Amino acid sequence: MNHTSDSPSGSFCVAALYHFARFERFDSVREPLQALCEENGVKGTLLLAREGINGTIAGPDAGIAAVLSYLRAQPEFAGLEHKESRASKMPFLRMKVRLKKEIVTMGVEDIDPKRIVGTYVEPKDWNALISDPDTIVIDTRNDYETAIGIFQGAVDPKTKTFREFPDWVKNNTGLHNKPKIAMYCTGGIRCEKATAFMKEQGFDEVYHLKGGILKYLEEVPEQESLWEGACFVFDERVSVTHGLKEGDHRLCHACREPITPEVRQSPKFEEGVSCPHCYDTRSEADRDRYRQRQLQIELARKRGERHLGS
Repeated sequence: MNHTSDSPSGSFCVAALYHFARFERFDSVREPLQALCEENGVKGTLLLAREGINGTIAGPDAGIAAVLSYLRAQPEFAGLEHKESRASKMPFLRMKVRLKKEIVTMGVEDIDPKRIVGTYVEPKDWNALISDPDTIVIDTRNDYETAIGIFQGAVDPKTKTFREFPDWVKNNTGLHNKPKIAMYCTGGIRCEKATAFMKEQGFDEVYHLKGGILKYLEEVPEQESLWEGACFVFDERVSVTHGLKEGDHRLCHACREPITPEVRQSPKFEEGVSCPHCYDTRSEADRDRYRQRQLQIELARKRGERHLGS
């Protein structure tokens, strides 16, 4: 039976989670986990690998609780923590449980956050650390994420993928100019590997924001916040703001860049077809193809269905 009703509050529970653990039997868990999610009306993506689990799922409160209970019943994930937020509508199209080589892809061999990692900093203590003149603050996310929000004074590596981060560190000798390195990401997982890598590179005082931006936005009052903008999230909400409220960004379905209401006023913006980020890099043939896709999406919407390309 597929339970797909909303939670009692009229919105969906969104659970972001990850846990590093030695998980040699990861391939045997994929099918039962997929089935459990589907039975409970839960959608999203979960990645399983020998190093643990990572992903974000959404569904009715009871469904999310059932999946989390199942995961914590696995000995490897008994200490699994997760972060919750709300969505006014289901933010995922389907449920995918995937087997991977890494649960977050850095591409560097033998980086093990269970062996060496930076010092966790609680959200309530983060402001003091990043305001310290002896601290260099580094955003470990990618350029399309940092474009819509960043901590005051943070260094933006402008990486396209997390695989570029190790080379960026090696090429920036100025990172050694201050004794403290403070790092952050969306939910904390990239920093687990990033701080482990920094320690391996000889940096001594390396810190990272526990629970990531999401936990900071949840716990730190907006009037005390040093966060500027919105936080990109990997679902159809696109962004969240202080208090984990849904932001006003949408994705351009041509280039997948987050776009603001102001950008949507541009003559280069056409729903599902183009935006100022990609207009000059796409051909008219590309835009005609996108228009046909957008037409199918709109026809499906009128039928009360969801087009998989939306």
